[in-house]
Amino acid sequence: MEFNEKLQELRKNRNLTQEQLAEQLYVSRTAISKWESGRGYPSIDSLKEISKYYDVSLDDLLSNEEILKVAEEEHENKLHHFTDIVFGLLDCSVASFLFVPFFGEKVGDVIKSVSLFEVTQMPLYI
Repeated sequence: MEFNEKLQELRKNRNLTQEQLAEQLYVSRTAISKWESGRGYPSIDSLKEISKYYDVSLDDLLSNEEILKVAEEEHENKLHHFTDIVFGLLDCSVASFLFVPFFGEKVGDVIKSVSLFEVTQMPLYI
């Protein structure tokens, strides 16, 4: 028996609607519907809540293949979140370089900084 069938059976045995179960698990009704239709799996935390609510083990809820699938989805989500952060920081650092002056113009004994937007032909000072 697949997870979605087990979840639906457990819910119906307690005479609960999807809405009532969703309230008990602090998720949306559409999440319950998605899980029961087999279009997705809950997160590890939600699985623990389901297990605790129905007083069944995670092994009883999921087959080995389903456990692996849930773990892989969770890992992919974390990896995707991490790459979003890394690339976001990279974008911010590249954008900040647009406002950092790299070129200097010597005025007397002082080097005056110039932004990249105002740079025209200047002699190179090393």
